[in-house]
Amino acid sequence: MNLTPTEMDRLTIFTAAELARRYRAAGIRLSRPEAVALICDEVLTAARRDLPYDDVRDLAGRLLTTNDVMAGVAEMIPLICLEAGFAEGTKLIAIFDPIRPGEETALAADHVVPGEIIAPDEDIELLGGADAVEVDVLNTGDRDIQVRSHAHFFEANRALRFDRAAAWGHKLDVPAGGGVRFEPGIAKSVRLVPIQGLRVVVGQAGLANGPLDAAGARDAALALARTRGYLGA
Repeated sequence: MNLTPTEMDRLTIFTAAELARRYRAAGIRLSRPEAVALICDEVLTAARRDLPYDDVRDLAGRLLTTNDVMAGVAEMIPLICLEAGFAEGTKLIAIFDPIRPGEETALAADHVVPGEIIAPDEDIELLGGADAVEVDVLNTGDRDIQVRSHAHFFEANRALRFDRAAAWGHKLDVPAGGGVRFEPGIAKSVRLVPIQGLRVVVGQAGLANGPLDAAGARDAALALARTRGYLGA
């Protein structure tokens, strides 16, 4: 028997869903892949039964509650998207928050929420005491340029004009995931802090490509930056 990739995927979902049903019947709370497989299998089966689209989507949100899954699983599944085959063709079904709250009225003190950030009550100072430098930056290009938090600022877009020598081995003093946008023709002063850890930069603009503190690394990078137009006229 020859099966298409879609048919192989369907059998995989069914097998995982059958395992989830067995666990559920035995009172074992489901993991994330088990819960997703069970929901997807029931949705795909309902579509094959030619139930109306709205009924299928409604069914998907009533299959599991937090009583059926392990701690934190509901928070790990904010959305399930799958393509189901109806009589009139294939349709995309988006199921938001598919696992409903269970009978528990309150969360246990040790309830785990994957990805949750638990911070102390007091303020946290980021990069306190870092040997920071400030540089004035001018975007000489014709469009906005954004530099992200962990970029080696020395290697930022060549249209940005600033003291690159002073920026060697530094990044923006902003929280991880943040950044600074530089509009064309508008000068902006930014605070830079040293890159921590092993202080090895690879890739990016290709100016460093190695340990930042190696002997002669900065001078070699400056010479390369000059030939590539990063230092201006």
